[in-house]
Amino acid sequence: MPVSEFTKEDFDIIARDFADLKEAAMKRCADQKELDVVQKAFDFANEAHKGVRRRSGEPYILHPIAVAKIVVSNIGLGYKSIAAALLHDVVEDTEYTVEDISNLFGEKIASLVDGLTKIKTVLDNEDKAEKKSLQAENFKRILLTLNDDVRVVLIKLADRLHNCRTIEFMPEYKRDKILSETMFIFIPLAHRLGLYEVKSEMEDIWLRYKEPEAFNEITEKINRNISDKEKEIDEFIQPIDEALRKAGFDFEIKKRVKTPYSIWHKIVTKGITFEQIYDLYAVRIIFNPGQGCTKDTERDQCYHVFSIITGIYKYKSDRIRDWVKHPKNNGYEALHCTLMSHSGIWIEVQIRTQRMNDIAEKGIAAHWAYKKDGFVSENESEMDKWISKVKEIIVNPDVNALELLDIIHNDLTTSDIFVFTPKGEQKSIQKGATALDFAYMIHTEIGNKAIAAKVNMKLVPLSYVLKSGDQVEIITAENEKPKRAWLQFLATRKAKNIVIDYFKGERQESIRVGKTMLEEQLASLGYKLTDKIIAKLLESYEIFEGDRDELFFRIGAGILKISNLDQMLKKDDDKQGGRWSFPWFKSKDKKDSKYVINDKSDASHKYVIASCCNPIPGDSVVGFLASDGTITVHKKSCSTANSIAAKHGDRIVQTQWEQDADQSFLVRLSLKGYDRIGIINEISRYISLVMNVNMRRMYLNTEDEVFDGYIDLYVHDKDDLEKLIRRLSRIEGIQSVVRTDL
Repeated sequence: MPVSEFTKEDFDIIARDFADLKEAAMKRCADQKELDVVQKAFDFANEAHKGVRRRSGEPYILHPIAVAKIVVSNIGLGYKSIAAALLHDVVEDTEYTVEDISNLFGEKIASLVDGLTKIKTVLDNEDKAEKKSLQAENFKRILLTLNDDVRVVLIKLADRLHNCRTIEFMPEYKRDKILSETMFIFIPLAHRLGLYEVKSEMEDIWLRYKEPEAFNEITEKINRNISDKEKEIDEFIQPIDEALRKAGFDFEIKKRVKTPYSIWHKIVTKGITFEQIYDLYAVRIIFNPGQGCTKDTERDQCYHVFSIITGIYKYKSDRIRDWVKHPKNNGYEALHCTLMSHSGIWIEVQIRTQRMNDIAEKGIAAHWAYKKDGFVSENESEMDKWISKVKEIIVNPDVNALELLDIIHNDLTTSDIFVFTPKGEQKSIQKGATALDFAYMIHTEIGNKAIAAKVNMKLVPLSYVLKSGDQVEIITAENEKPKRAWLQFLATRKAKNIVIDYFKGERQESIRVGKTMLEEQLASLGYKLTDKIIAKLLESYEIFEGDRDELFFRIGAGILKISNLDQMLKKDDDKQGGRWSFPWFKSKDKKDSKYVINDKSDASHKYVIASCCNPIPGDSVVGFLASDGTITVHKKSCSTANSIAAKHGDRIVQTQWEQDADQSFLVRLSLKGYDRIGIINEISRYISLVMNVNMRRMYLNTEDEVFDGYIDLYVHDKDDLEKLIRRLSRIEGIQSVVRTDL
C-alpha cells in the first residue's frame, strides 16, 4: 500500500465519512461513553493508517470507516463491533499488536480484532508447499471464529462487501477469485445469517462483473419498467392504505423492485424472458402490533392484513408463502402473496411486523436484540442449532479444509422441508433427504437397523425422497446393519458420516472393492486403468493429494458415484475430437495458426470448452490450468467455475476469445409459443435456409395448441446467437426464445 502525504481534500473526505459513521453509531450506542469508544477507535486507526492509500488511491482509513458503517447500518451491531471494524486492519498492517489493542480498548474488542486478523493471515508455521488450498484454510479460519464470537464473521462479511464495492480497482485475475469466493461462501453465509441487504448487494456486484451485458440490459429494463409502472403501483397501494387505516393499523408501505441478480437468476434457471417475470414488483406492509404483543398476536394480525387486502384484489393461490407459521431456518418471518392489480399486473405483497422486518434486514443481530428484550423467536433455536452444527463440523479432525468448504457450502445452500413423525411431531430436514436420512436424524440405531419406511401410511423403500408435509414411520429389523449401497442415495452429511464411519474399519476391503469396480466400469467403456486416467479422475474428483488409494476407497465405500465415468473421460480425451475438446494452440511462429482462445501467456496450451456451461465466443470467460497443462474454459458466471476459483484461485488463467470464422459452437435455444399449422417447418426452414445455421437436434412438444421445446444448433459466436434469437422471436406464434443449458 503506497504511503504519501495527505492533501486537505483527503482530510476533508475522512472527516466527512467519519461524521456519517458517527451519526449512524449514535442510534446504536446506549450512551456517550460507548460513543467515546468509537471516537477513540477512529482516532487510533486514523493515526495508524496515516499516509497510507488503497489501490484506488484513496486514503486507507476510508475502508475501515466504510466497513464500520456497514456493521452498524446494514447489520445493526453495537459499539464494540463498530470499534473492532475500525481497528480490523491495524494489527496486520502496522506495528501494533493485539496486546496493544487490549490495553487500550479492552479484552472483548481485542478478541474481535484478533479473530479478524487470524482470518486474513496464513499461519507462519504451515508449510505452504503442503497446503491443499490456502483459500480453503482461510475459510476454515473464518468459520472457526464461530466458536468464539459470531460477530467476527459478521464484521468479515462487512469487510467483504466493501471490498466488492471497490473491486473495480483489482486486477482481473484477483477480481475473479474474490467474486467466486463471494458467491461460493460469503453470499450463502450472509443469507444463512439473515443479512438480506448484504447478500443482495454482493449478488448484484457479482453479476455486474461476471455477466456485464446481462447486468446492464436488466438494469435498463428495470429502470424503464419503473418509470412506466410507477403510477400503476401507486394506484395499487392507495386502496390498501385506506383500508388498513380504516382498520386501525399503525403501518408503513414500501415499494420494492426485484434486484438485477434475482431477475437474472430466474431467467437462467427458469428459462424465461424478462417480460415473463410477473413478480417484478413487491409492496411491503410493515405494521406495529403494539406493546406487549405475543407471537400469536403478531401472527393473527398478519392474517388479518391478508384478509383485508385479498378483499380488495384477487390473489394467486399457488404463490402464498406462509413464513409466519413456518419461519425460514435463518429466522425470516413474513406472509407473502401475489395480487392482481386493477391495471392487470401481478404485484407481490409482503406482510411483516416491525420485529419481523428488523430480523429480515438485520438477521442474527436483530435476533440478539429481541432476545435481550425478552422476545424470543420460535425460530431462534434453529439459528442456534445451525451454529452448533457448524462448530461440530469445524472441530472434527477428520475433515480437511477442502471438504469443510464443500460441506459448509452445501449446508448453506440447502433449504429445509417439514415432515412429521407417526405421533405428529414436526421435524425439519434438508430438501432432498430420504426416508433413511430421516431415520438417522431420529437416532443412529434406528438408521442402522432400518429396512423400509411408511410414508403417509404407504410402504416405500428407504431411498424414497421426502416431500414437505410427509408423515414418516421407519420400519426396523433387529439383525439389520448398514449397507454400502446406502451411500448412493443418502443426502444428509450426518447420515453419510455414520455409514462411512461404520465401514472405516474395512478401509482396505473398500479400497480393493473400489479398484475392482473402477476397472470393471472402465473395461465396459473400452479403457484400461492407467496412471493418466487415475490422474484425470483425481483431479476431476478434487482429490488433489494424488492419493489413488483414497480414490479407490471413496468409490468402494460408495462416496463417489462413477455412473458418469464415460462422459467425464470423453470430455477430456484427446482422441475423441468431440464437441467439448478443442486442441487449439497459441503459436508465435505460424502467422496463419488458428486459435480461438488466448490465455495472455507465452506458453502453448490445449484448451477444453467446459461441458457444464458451454461458453461461446462473446461470453465472459475464465480458464483454469490443470496439472497436465490443459486449460478448461468456463463462463465466468458458471457455478462450477465459482467453486474451483473459490478453492483454487492459483489455477485461474485470464482468457479471451480470438477470431476464428471456421469454428462453430453448440448451444441450446428453448422455445415457447402458440401452435399453428406449419410453424415447426417454418422454424427449421428459417434456421437452416435463411440463417444458414446447422441444427444438431430439435425437440418440440405440442399440447392444447401450445408448444415448447428446444433446438440444439451450432453458432460462431454470441453475436450470431443474439441475431438468431431476435429473428426467431419475430416468427408469428413464438412467445419466447432463450438460451439455456444443454
